[in-house]
Order: sequence, then structure tokens, then C-alpha cells
Amino acid sequence: MHTVLEQIGNIGIVPVIKIDDVEKAIPLANALFKGGIPCVEITFRTAAAEESIRRITKEMPHSLVGAGTVLSCIQADAAIDAGAKFIVSPGFNPKVVEHCIQKGMPIIPGCSNPSDFEQALEYGLDTVKFFPAQQCGGLDYIKAVSAPYPSLNFLPTGGINAGNIGKYTAFEKVLACGGSWMAGSDLINQGNFEKITELSRQAVFSMLGLQITNIEFNTTAPGKKGRIDISVNSISKAAFYLGRNGISLSENEFNIHDFTVRFTTHTSTFSLHWSRQ
Repeated sequence: MHTVLEQIGNIGIVPVIKIDDVEKAIPLANALFKGGIPCVEITFRTAAAEESIRRITKEMPHSLVGAGTVLSCIQADAAIDAGAKFIVSPGFNPKVVEHCIQKGMPIIPGCSNPSDFEQALEYGLDTVKFFPAQQCGGLDYIKAVSAPYPSLNFLPTGGINAGNIGKYTAFEKVLACGGSWMAGSDLINQGNFEKITELSRQAVFSMLGLQITNIEFNTTAPGKKGRIDISVNSISKAAFYLGRNGISLSENEFNIHDFTVRFTTHTSTFSLHWSRQ
């Protein structure tokens, strides 16, 4: 898998954004980043797309910027020239796919049926956009087609929201989910970037599905030893977000003040152990 796609898989959310005013591009990307999402897909649905990609790429190199709704080789070249790191299309256009492959640019074409999936495999792709996701059968459909196409990963987009993203990302073949609910056009045009940051944080929590499932304390020495088990939809995604905050999900021990802290990971949970001498 391309390293850019691996990054998308760790982030778990691809905000799909339509920008009308290039002056909103940097504040928008910054709002998403502050909310925990260092990624944005700028759709080529407005004349501001190319310049927005160029500005974000230049001024916010820590954010992963892609181009969406790419319908032609000309648009693909414009996106690449502006600095886009990945290309997304709503459907499977063989000319655009082949063009991006020749350019060494990761492309995630839209697919919605087995014929599309087989075209993607024929071109050597391992990740496709499942669009429109909810209207085409949602997660149940993805699970069904994953059986005959086990090498494919999916980026479901269309009808994804804070209420159902966790169900999608809990399935191992879902690389990430695309959506615009955290940064709709109305919020962008109004300049309501604080709300975008708030909704982005909520999206991350929904995507990770963090839940405390068990708390244990040593009854013979209250407060000196304990364990918390936390379930998540994806260990790898949880590790990425905790890592961004300097916390490593590993077996290694580390010290916080006079406490010794240790993480252990399991299939869908990680445990925090602590003790004080």
C-alpha cells in the first residue's frame, strides 16, 4: 500500500470539502487540524479548488491534502501541480486512473459494484472509494463484497456521519471514511471555524469509538495500583491519535511523576496499567 494511503488509514477520516472562497482555505484546514483531523480533500467542484490546495499545501505541510471530484486528466494535472498528495474520483475513469498511476500519484476511484472492483484490481489498485456508500448498501454491502475481493480496502463516502462512522471504521477493510458533516459549506462560508473544530473533535471520538470497559483498583493498596481497559474500533487508529499527543501504545513502561505506567494492546482494546512504589 502507498505510504499516503497508509497515512489516510491511520487518520481514519477524510473531510470532503467544497470551497468557494480561497481565503477560507487556511482557516478551514487549521480548524480541522485543531479538531484532530490532519487531512482534507478539496473537491474540484468550484474554481477555488486548485488555489486552495496550493495554499494549504504550502502553509500547512503537516496536513495531508488531496483533490476530490477529479473527472479528467487535466484536473488531475492541476491538482498535482498545486501539491495534492492524493486524488479521489466519484467514478472509475480508466483514463484518469492510468494517468495518475503513470504520474506516481495515489488515486482512489469511486466504485460501487463488482465490475468496478475488478477494474481497480486490473490496474493494480488496493483501495477504492465506495460511493455513494449508504445508498449502495452501506457496511453490509462492503462486508459482502470483501469476501470475493479480500485484497481491496474501502473508503466509503456518501451518507457517512457521526452516528455511523464508528460502525464503518470498526471493519478492518474500511481504510477510512469520507464525509463533509464536520465542515459543511454553510459553516465554511459563515467563517464558523470554531464549530468546525468542535465537530471535528466529535468526529474523531465517534470514529475511534473509545469506551472504558473495565476499571480495577488494588483493594489492599488503594490508589497505588490499577488498570483501565478501553475498547476502540481500531487499535492502529487509536495508536496514531495517541501518538500525536506523545503517548505510545506499547509494552514499554514509562514514568509520570511517581507512577509507573504501562500500556498493553489486545485485538480491540488497550489497557493502561499504573503502580506507585
